[in-house]
Amino acid sequence: MISSLFKRNIFSSMKGRGVGAVLLLLACPLYAQTELTPFRPGATLEGVNYFLPKTVFEIVLTADKAVTTPGEFAAYSDRYLRQPHVPKEESTLWTLKEVAMYAYGIPDSTKAYTINIRSKSNAPLVSLTDDGLLLGINTQVAPEALPTLPKGTPAPEPVNGRDFMTHEILSAGSTAKMAQLTAEEIYDLRDSRNALIRGEADNTPKDGSQLKLMLDNLSAQTAALEALFKGQTLTSTEVMSFDYEPNSLIDEEGTREMLCRFSRRLGLVDPDDLSGEPVWITIKPLGTLPVTTEDEAVAKKKAKIERGVYVNQPQRCRVTITMGAQTLLSTEVPIAQIGTTELLSDLLFDKKKTTRVTIHQHTGSVKDISEE
Repeated sequence: MISSLFKRNIFSSMKGRGVGAVLLLLACPLYAQTELTPFRPGATLEGVNYFLPKTVFEIVLTADKAVTTPGEFAAYSDRYLRQPHVPKEESTLWTLKEVAMYAYGIPDSTKAYTINIRSKSNAPLVSLTDDGLLLGINTQVAPEALPTLPKGTPAPEPVNGRDFMTHEILSAGSTAKMAQLTAEEIYDLRDSRNALIRGEADNTPKDGSQLKLMLDNLSAQTAALEALFKGQTLTSTEVMSFDYEPNSLIDEEGTREMLCRFSRRLGLVDPDDLSGEPVWITIKPLGTLPVTTEDEAVAKKKAKIERGVYVNQPQRCRVTITMGAQTLLSTEVPIAQIGTTELLSDLLFDKKKTTRVTIHQHTGSVKDISEE
């Protein structure tokens, strides 16, 4: 369910795929098709099939992953460097930095319609995505791409303390002796650095930049050898994402559901993995929910009589993502499957005028209507 690989629906235009000139008659629901013929979006002999979208959230988590590796001489850190509290075993610590959410539309199989051919209509052009989402009528509309996701940052390369060991250290006959000689080398490096800072060294350079270079080199050597005792903590930034589809059955009180779990030891885990702390998503409609038709028979009869193009009227909602007492994200977003489906009358598309309609790709609602 959860993957660090991003799987997105990047839609492209149907230009050149047989939908460049299609006459508009009537948008009729899927039940008008026979069961033997599967509903396929795009141009057919009868007209143009299309879907309205439902809203899906892509949840993107950015976290720091700190991996601590104990040093080769960790057991001798207290004896030679007077540092008893050093890591003795490898560990991983995850810290959640940011949560982002991108809402986009995918075809809703319950909202499949057909624009039939009719000679009295002046709506020849229908733009669709490759997945059959309606983009525009009497106008060519380029599909929208989702925002670019943030990129992770790899951990820096670990420092190899052995690269700074002297021949005497490498020739020692035991680990304990190597640790002792390494500690002595660390103290010598510290003394050399202090002498340069105080101007007491015989080879103290007069040039400030040269002095800085020497001090930086001594600091790097000291840190590399100290890491053999204290260990190293290397931090990378990881970006993880997964999809979440809001339930269409949401009342005015809203809904609260566990989105995932986040573990300080394992990072992002599934909702049923008790090693992580729950991350909750709360969706609450803003304003009054739209009234839906309760009588299915009446709805079907009305659909057969009315002619036009069906579009979505999404419900705007407040979406909040929390973990414990911390609010990770709070935003407002329209959700198509919680709203209603409305009809654009075919009177808009009579022969006396050219009406251009642009549809929001990710919600299925009307973006713009213009006439010539």
